[in-house]
Amino acid sequence: MAILATASIAYFSMASNLGKTAILAEFPRSGSGFYSGPADDAYRSIWYARYIDWTITTPLLLMELLLTTGLPLSYIFFTIFADLVMIETGLMGALVHSRYKWGFFSFGCAAMIFVFWVLIGPARKSARSLGDDVVKEYTKSAAILGFLWFVYPIAWGLCDGGNVISPDGEMAFYGALDVLAKPGFLFYHLWSLRNIDYERFQLQSGHFSTGAVENFGMHEKKYHYDSNGYPNGQANGVAPATGIVNGTPNGASVGHHDNRPVDMRTAA
Repeated sequence: MAILATASIAYFSMASNLGKTAILAEFPRSGSGFYSGPADDAYRSIWYARYIDWTITTPLLLMELLLTTGLPLSYIFFTIFADLVMIETGLMGALVHSRYKWGFFSFGCAAMIFVFWVLIGPARKSARSLGDDVVKEYTKSAAILGFLWFVYPIAWGLCDGGNVISPDGEMAFYGALDVLAKPGFLFYHLWSLRNIDYERFQLQSGHFSTGAVENFGMHEKKYHYDSNGYPNGQANGVAPATGIVNGTPNGASVGHHDNRPVDMRTAA
């Protein structure tokens, strides 16, 4: 829902001819009218609304895919970081007039290679530990998303980078990719997981009502004390006692219960 809502707002903006800026093109195309504004072929419209959309939606797409693999959060974090580097360097490159834009493009491609490495390597290995059916469906989804994302740099080179395709063609190119990579991928991925139990993914909601707090050992510890003030239970690293013998927890060593002064006569 978050992905589709964000994409809908972005495309509403672009359909309203908003969310763009004019940038001097590195490769002007004479007579093409590539800038949807004053008739100046030296300029091109850069739709920054599209990059804002990708900044929000692509990390969510990765999260939806990787949360079904049991991958550690550290891997997920750095994969999303690389994805953001990929998007932001694409935006910076699109806004640069000179040939330095291809330096930003190279950084973005390097970040994409890292994302693909995680999807093919660690994520797939982690999914295999959850079962053959999980890794099978994950591999299909990762292959679809990876193929679609591989086409985006090609589109960038023809549109924002090389100024080969007009803004109208750019809308059609990116629009088709976004439809396939967002609603198309989302519905397929969720449909492919329909027969797999949610518990298989070992996810926790974090709500107290689900027992997650207790499962992580954060439940409240309650102790009961005898008439002499000694705890009958686990305290200060001592195993729970089954009873009190002469004021001392049964099974606890002398001087190792709750750091209270010990009456040596009672202990003896």
